[in-house]
Amino acid sequence: MTEIRPLILCGGNGTRLWPVSRAALPKQFAVLIGERSTFQQSVLRVARPGFSLRPLVVTNALHRYLVEEQLAEIGVEADILIEPEGRDSGPAILAGAHEIAREDPDTPVLVLASDQAIQGEALFHEAVQAGLGALAGGHLVTFGVVPTHPSTAYGYIQAGPEIVQGARAVLRFAEKPQAALATRYIREGYLWNAGNFLFRAGALIGEYERHDPATCAAVAAAVAGAHREIGAATLEPEAFGRARAQSIDYAVFEHTSLAALVPLACGWSDVGSWDALWALGESDPDGNVARGPTELRDARGCYVASDGPLTSVLGLQDVVVVSSGDAILVADRRRTGEVKEIVAALRERGRPEAEHHPRVNRPWGWYEVIEAGASFQVKRICVRPSGRLSLQKHRHRAEHWVVIAGHARVTVGDEVRELGPNQHAHIPLGAVHRLENFGNIPVEIIEVQHGSYLGEDDIVRIEDVYARV
Repeated sequence: MTEIRPLILCGGNGTRLWPVSRAALPKQFAVLIGERSTFQQSVLRVARPGFSLRPLVVTNALHRYLVEEQLAEIGVEADILIEPEGRDSGPAILAGAHEIAREDPDTPVLVLASDQAIQGEALFHEAVQAGLGALAGGHLVTFGVVPTHPSTAYGYIQAGPEIVQGARAVLRFAEKPQAALATRYIREGYLWNAGNFLFRAGALIGEYERHDPATCAAVAAAVAGAHREIGAATLEPEAFGRARAQSIDYAVFEHTSLAALVPLACGWSDVGSWDALWALGESDPDGNVARGPTELRDARGCYVASDGPLTSVLGLQDVVVVSSGDAILVADRRRTGEVKEIVAALRERGRPEAEHHPRVNRPWGWYEVIEAGASFQVKRICVRPSGRLSLQKHRHRAEHWVVIAGHARVTVGDEVRELGPNQHAHIPLGAVHRLENFGNIPVEIIEVQHGSYLGEDDIVRIEDVYARV
């Protein structure tokens, strides 16, 4: 089998899976099915000798370190391409194709969304093999999932006659339909549009240039001018900003005469709602799916999940109850596609729960606020091995650190000390300071802040290994 180069897209916020999925930690990085995130499952699905080359992951600066951390957890090395802003899937895929074509424009590229679930992996690999057969004729392959029901949540593709073994012509793409039209599509043999693609890097670039030369030129300039470091490249922002924001379907596949469709008959879901997760989960005899510390009595057809507090449900039917730290969702299971409207309302009101979890991820680790008042705030901070906070100072607050686990190197002014559990350091207002973990286990501290303003923007960075100065 010809080895393919996986191009894994990690964009999107997944607001319909709030409160677990939020902008700072979207659904592809959350553990929703099984023991790993869907991003990790997507990588492992293709990262195997003889099937694929080193993956290329397209993400943004905010999520770069989540990508690196989750790749390290599963022992997979990958290259990372960082978008300075989101321009939809068209420019993202085009940038990935240009990046791969720098080495070899004939490389077969398999584009995968990082937030999908596939249960029949053997069937998935067979479909990829069928798609490779279509590349010889210069085709650009899209995968269409054989529907299990007339869904209104997916776009559809009308398949034509077979053009090579295992691949069919594309007659038309159809938008998400109303229920009656979806039923008709199923009857007429339409397939769900899965949003996964296979093509040779140069072939995709050539078709994109034919249909949108300005965007192709902009993306090519963004790749050529990218800031490069070991394992990662950041696209040049000004050039990438000139690319037209458009999906790859609209930009290329709906216009090209080279599109080919490979049917994919396996357990597939885009994990787009809590109802979809209910359908994917292992249910009890009453049709309930439960994750985490839960207790259900006289409940039927419910999805109940908690990542901390014990969550109990009594006498309910077809509801979703999700408890996630600082936020709880209770919804009719059949209306969970409307959860994004709740998130939009929270954003309008400036509620931080719309975007952030209590635990905030940083390149060096994470922190969470455990108590706050008018002029004080208490945080729990965890610094991973080799992690270093920036060398910084504050204009409006003083801090006090107490080490509760691990051994930390602490800089305050000109003094550098090593602190272990139950040892502490005081950081006066305006003092230059830094916390580092030089050991091989995480360092945890309790930080007590006191001052007239305690916002995260009261950080003056002087030096930073993560290029945030």
